[in-house]
Amino acid sequence: MNEPGTEGVLLDQATLHDRLDDAPDWLREHYRTFRESMLGERDGSPFPCYFGIEVEREGDLLYAACESTTDPAALLRLRDVLVEYLDAYPDHADRAPLAVFFKPPEGDRGEAHYHERLWHALEFLHVHDPEPWPDDIPTDPDTPRWEFCFGGEPLFPTSRAPFYEERKSRYSPVGLEITFQPRAVFEGITADTEAGERAREVIRDRMGDYDGVCPHADLGDWGVEGDREWTQYLFREDDAASPDACPLDPTRDHPKAPAELLEPGAWRAFDDDADPGDRDASLTAGLGDD
Repeated sequence: MNEPGTEGVLLDQATLHDRLDDAPDWLREHYRTFRESMLGERDGSPFPCYFGIEVEREGDLLYAACESTTDPAALLRLRDVLVEYLDAYPDHADRAPLAVFFKPPEGDRGEAHYHERLWHALEFLHVHDPEPWPDDIPTDPDTPRWEFCFGGEPLFPTSRAPFYEERKSRYSPVGLEITFQPRAVFEGITADTEAGERAREVIRDRMGDYDGVCPHADLGDWGVEGDREWTQYLFREDDAASPDACPLDPTRDHPKAPAELLEPGAWRAFDDDADPGDRDASLTAGLGDD
């Protein structure tokens, strides 16, 4: 953790703060607006998730910056960071999510762009996961106990993006932002516990005050019949611009990528100085550069 630089490395809060002066403008602005939303107020209302406020205020969050939502080298670096995070977070703090800030695209992009980029990143991580999908988690997203998994762990990737006009709790003015939370950090506050029920009531009440609109219709709880986890990763605002079904089609087949791409540091094969003949064109097909 805290290797040199700011992009493609796992950072604790103190190290991120120390390196912000040398960070790219987009990352400085990303983190500034993130921190302001966690610790500030909107029309006198604090950010809805008081767990998010606490971990940012106490310095328990971990961070990463990703230079692209499409470049395979950047996404393989993110994969390595996520592997390192899953190994480090239990010893870092009782509750230590990973906030990932993505470099914004050129020009103004609409809602469809951010749904597409989120699911491309999650698909890339799934295909290049060094560990198999956990046996106790279904692979069908249209079931109440499905959730995204990586590194053998179930994760809840909450996303924010620039296209939200009213739902400011999901608004990130700079670009796509994903906060990965392992299911393990919810132990004791799940929907079937008294503490979890109280926490959800408080958060949903605060969400209404902060956003000025009712909580999203897709907001639900993992494992509850009728609720779906994937719809909560990036709330839809425009039905025409959002997916009707989960874009990710996970399988238990493992591995899905060549062994050399599952090794730490595999991103170097896609570095600018690498031989183009060594690159797997299938990794970059379909989306184009940010």
